[in-house]
Amino acid sequence: MSIPFWCVFIAALLIYLAKLPVAKAMAAESGGYDNHHPRAQQGRLTGLGARAYAAHLNSIEIFPLFAAGVLMAHTTQVFGWWVDLLAILFIVTRVLYLVFYWRDIATPRSAVWIVGLLCCLLLMLAPAIRWLLVSV
Repeated sequence: MSIPFWCVFIAALLIYLAKLPVAKAMAAESGGYDNHHPRAQQGRLTGLGARAYAAHLNSIEIFPLFAAGVLMAHTTQVFGWWVDLLAILFIVTRVLYLVFYWRDIATPRSAVWIVGLLCCLLLMLAPAIRWLLVSV
């Protein structure tokens, strides 16, 4: 399996890693995990629990864009260090994003989010970039 595909797998796992502090906060803040109405309980979280929930949702939101970028690069046979680097950098930004969100470090969190988004967009543009470089 290629490095970008491994990164898609890791990004999928990060969605659920981001959820671990949410479950812990739900148990701590509300006297137990409400398995009957978990989304309502998540909506009442504060502090770390609320931030962890927001980070979890953001992980879900960005995943399709990253997976699409990797698949666009792969299906157009754009391989090499550039695609690998973008995929790895995306994973690094997502790990930092989670840590910064959990610790309430807002500005660096936003900065790494932007870098991660750029990785996704550049992966999607990789076929066009390759075409431009080959045509010149």
